[in-house]
Amino acid sequence: MTAVTEQPSVVLPRDVPMPILGFGTWQATGNEGYESTLYALRAGYRHVDTATMYGNEAGVGRALRDSGLRRGDVFITTKLPPERTGRERETIEASLTALGTDHVDLWLIHWPLRGSDGLDTWRQFVAIRDEGLARAVGVSNYSIGQLDALIEETGETPALNQIEWAPSLHDPRTLAAHRERGIVLEGYSPFKNTDLNDPVLVRIADAHGVTAAQVVIRWHIEHGIVVIPKSVTPERIDLNRDVFGFTLTEAEVREIDALVR
Repeated sequence: MTAVTEQPSVVLPRDVPMPILGFGTWQATGNEGYESTLYALRAGYRHVDTATMYGNEAGVGRALRDSGLRRGDVFITTKLPPERTGRERETIEASLTALGTDHVDLWLIHWPLRGSDGLDTWRQFVAIRDEGLARAVGVSNYSIGQLDALIEETGETPALNQIEWAPSLHDPRTLAAHRERGIVLEGYSPFKNTDLNDPVLVRIADAHGVTAAQVVIRWHIEHGIVVIPKSVTPERIDLNRDVFGFTLTEAEVREIDALVR
């Protein structure tokens, strides 16, 4: 494969660039979380996804400092857990302290709030963004209806919605609905619902001299979907990032789209 160092980005509102490929840190805690994040940053990742509920923000912050990279070179996302509703400012300040930074690039409501429309929390998010503690704000695991409710009631559109996404979950209508609203779609758990031994993926991978996992990541990128594969294994961390030296044909993308269940 041809080495390609330039990583494509999507642009969030207020002209905030976000690398389309990120490093997921769910379940990567303690020293393992620190070491894997540090390895990822040294391997070239410039986008790290964490969350208050992951319990690893301090490790991510330590890895960022030890990487020697400038703060502005790395895009950091963290998230507010539902049980912290009403404690938004306290939570973002704790996240910033743990991460060792004065702002995050993206702050998300991790899940829709049970028994609440979430409007007060969303208004707090917007206020915290306007204060500069987060460059952009968005949500995670929201339906189109829930997104519309936030927009209609507050006039503020989430910059991004992070939801589970994979070839088996591909829904062109959901993707189009996000784009119609100007909301970036970010997919997590790209391999959880994917059979990496599927003959279609294996054949396409062989044609490009890559792995089926790399094909799945590249498929997200071809669709303009931000993707955050996670791993604590150096070899897989490297492979997951090595997806910019090949492209999928339109026919290959359509074949993978058709794997939806």
